Amino acid sequence: MEKLWLKNYSEGVPETIDTERYSSLVDLIETSFAKYPDKDAFTNLGVTLTFRELDEKSKQFASYLQHILHLKRGSRVAIMMPNILQYPIALYGILRAGMVAVNVNPMYTSRELRHQLSDSGAEAIVILANFAHVLADVIDETPVRRILVTEIADLCPWPKRVLINRIVKSVKKMVPKFDLPQYDRFLDALERGKKKEFTKVEVGPEDIAFLQYTGGTTGVAKGAVLTHFNMVS
Repeated sequence: MEKLWLKNYSEGVPETIDTERYSSLVDLIETSFAKYPDKDAFTNLGVTLTFRELDEKSKQFASYLQHILHLKRGSRVAIMMPNILQYPIALYGILRAGMVAVNVNPMYTSRELRHQLSDSGAEAIVILANFAHVLADVIDETPVRRILVTEIADLCPWPKRVLINRIVKSVKKMVPKFDLPQYDRFLDALERGKKKEFTKVEVGPEDIAFLQYTGGTTGVAKGAVLTHFNMVS
C-alpha cells in the first residue's frame, strides 16, 4: 500500500519512530530537563518557568507526595486545574513519584466529581481554589483524604501574586466560599517538599501514567488506562 500521507511530512521527519527510545514518560521529561535546562518550558500570567525550574519544583512536589503525604507508588492523585503553571509542576511531580495522574475537568458538577474521584480511587487532589466549593460538597463521599489548594497566581512573584489573587477572590468574586477539612496550600507543599530528599522511582513502560476519563456523553464517565508506553509511543 502506498503511504500517501508521507508526502506531507516535512524534510527530515522519519517515517517511523523508535518506540523504545524512552522507557517512560518520566524518562522523556527528565531527558528534556537535562537537555534544555535554560529553555522556556511554560509561560502563564507573564511568568515563565524554565526546564530547570520545572525540574526543581516538580521534584519538590514529588518529594512532598512521598515523604509528607506518605503516598505510595501507584497511588492515584487527581488534578482539578485549568492551564496554569501549577499544573505541569503537579503532573510531573506525580509521575516522577511513580504515581498515577487523574485529570479532572474543572467544570465538573459535584455529582460528576464525586463519581470520578470514587471510581478512580483517588487518595489526594490538587485543586484550584475557584473550584474547591464543588469538592467540599462531596468530599465525605470520596476516598480523597489529602487536599492541596492553589490560587491562580501562586507562581507569580510578590506583589503581583497577592494583587491578582485578591482581585480574583474579592473583586471579581470568582472564588466561592468553601468548607474543607484540613488542606495544604500548594506553595507550602513545595517548601515542605524542598526540605526532604526526593526518592527516585524507576518507572517502566507498563506502569500506569494516567486514568483519563471520557466525556460521559453516553452515560457516566469511564476511566481509560494509559500506560507510560502509550504516552511515549
